[in-house]
Amino acid sequence: MNAEELESIVVDALEEVKAIDIECLSVSELTSVMDYIIICTGRSNRHVRALVDSVVEHSKKNGVLPLGVEGYHGGEWGLVDLGDIVVHVMLQETRDFYALEKLWDPNAAAWPETEEIDEQVD
Repeated sequence: MNAEELESIVVDALEEVKAIDIECLSVSELTSVMDYIIICTGRSNRHVRALVDSVVEHSKKNGVLPLGVEGYHGGEWGLVDLGDIVVHVMLQETRDFYALEKLWDPNAAAWPETEEIDEQVD
């Protein structure tokens, strides 16, 4: 199964359990570790866990065993490593704080330019 097919399966799994604001980022040009990062938001700790469960269940049903699942019991941030795709399911506050979209989007202005930092220090 290629990464695009797996991406579709993951998005379907998230939509089935009503994930909020699903973002699929292609990161293959930024790293050799994975091709896509999928980020979405859950309404509560229980919803985050249900979204993670759905991703794991759908991937297994399609012959892809997760390499790892992290953060499941805390419920603020769940991560599913599917090899070519890493799925992050977070509460809104956690998603806002870590801003992974800015970190992994090469077009986003995640970090100020060096001149801006120098001006802030002076």
